[in-house]
Amino acid sequence: MTLIKSISGIRGTIGGRTGDTLNPLDIVKFTTAYATFIPRKSGKIVVGRDGRISGPMVRDVVCGTLVGMGFDVIDIGYATTPTTELAVRMSGADGGIIITASHNPRQWNALKLLNSEGEFLTAADGNKVLEIAEKEDFCYAEVDQLGHITVDDSFDDRHIQSVLDLKLVDSDAIRRARFTVCVDSINSVGGIILPKLLERLGVGYKFLNGEVTGDFAHNPEPLEKNLQGIMQEMRTGHYDLGIVVDPDVDRLAFICEDGTMFGEEYTLVSVADYVLSETSGNTVSNLSSTRALRDVTERHGGKYTAAAVGEVNVTTKMKEVGAVIGGEGNGGVIYPESHYGRDALVGIALFLTSLAKKDCKVSELRKTFPDYQIAKNRIDLTPETDVDAILVKVKEMFAQDATAQVNDIDGVKIDFPDRWVHLRKSNTEPIIRVYSEAQTMQEADELGKRLMQVVYDMQ
Repeated sequence: MTLIKSISGIRGTIGGRTGDTLNPLDIVKFTTAYATFIPRKSGKIVVGRDGRISGPMVRDVVCGTLVGMGFDVIDIGYATTPTTELAVRMSGADGGIIITASHNPRQWNALKLLNSEGEFLTAADGNKVLEIAEKEDFCYAEVDQLGHITVDDSFDDRHIQSVLDLKLVDSDAIRRARFTVCVDSINSVGGIILPKLLERLGVGYKFLNGEVTGDFAHNPEPLEKNLQGIMQEMRTGHYDLGIVVDPDVDRLAFICEDGTMFGEEYTLVSVADYVLSETSGNTVSNLSSTRALRDVTERHGGKYTAAAVGEVNVTTKMKEVGAVIGGEGNGGVIYPESHYGRDALVGIALFLTSLAKKDCKVSELRKTFPDYQIAKNRIDLTPETDVDAILVKVKEMFAQDATAQVNDIDGVKIDFPDRWVHLRKSNTEPIIRVYSEAQTMQEADELGKRLMQVVYDMQ
């Protein structure tokens, strides 16, 4: 059983003892801490949830706690993460709580915390919430000051309309292309909102795992090893594109018309290439993302900047450098013209526009980008593992290597002229992520595993 408390929110497995899992008592504690911290103006908080089995229980506890703190709750029901983010802004709420564990398996759930802009809390603000939670010095509303719950299911349609209104989304071009797509929405909220988006765009579709049961048909992280079902369906030749989202629809992966992976790293690269062809500017992604974004950005005359891993770190850096597009290599597209949050709906609409205008197959589009391969490995942690000490030792090992550039703003990233490797402790799981990139998958995997062995030798 696991409970992870970080600036990314509160995430854990359901069931078990308090303090060790995501259970009603801990949900009350952290929701109360958030309600204590968030500046009160409108007195409203938005709550949305993905399709997880535990969602109704967590929602009831969260909403009841917010009412007990004197906040009016706007319950938007089943909702994607970007829909909830936009709902905060659209409703003028003081903040929002998204009930989702994103790509984690079915036994997990989480509370993701938003500010009044519908953006994730900064690291400083997240730490303040954690401090308040640990003190447990709470004050609840008296009976005449209790909040109320309002159910509002209008935000899916409002989200879709905001996507269609983007200047770089050409609905007419998409409609003329007469695309047919296959979608794996992994038994969560993508199965509700994506059909509506595709219908508005005039795109034909078939859904796999489209029922919102929360009983995921496969591991919900949109990686190739988990997507054999849709890859096989694509090989029938009936589709122009395969679309895969995670349970809260902020990550997006594409599959080519021949059933091969487009590459989740290239979701952002392809969308950025289209945006930069229409809008001059800079880009940002995190340290664990492909170099291809840097190459594409420089080809368009812009400047690329790397940020620490974590959506709030990327959006903060995007604002600093005035990026016109950014995101994360895990399939997260952040387009400021819409909002500062990863949004698969925005990514789908921009990608389909680009594909329609280029009038080519998805596999042909993929060949137009620099070709790198990323190996994604992990080291499972024990309670005794001293991650910080391990990362310091790794940094020291390469500090004297003239061929290596060492970056320690988030874990340790070692950049070589033709490859890189990045080790960092996950914000969402008890693991060290080991990402490595090179010209071939074999070279990337060998580099990652060489560093993994270094870590194992230190333990």
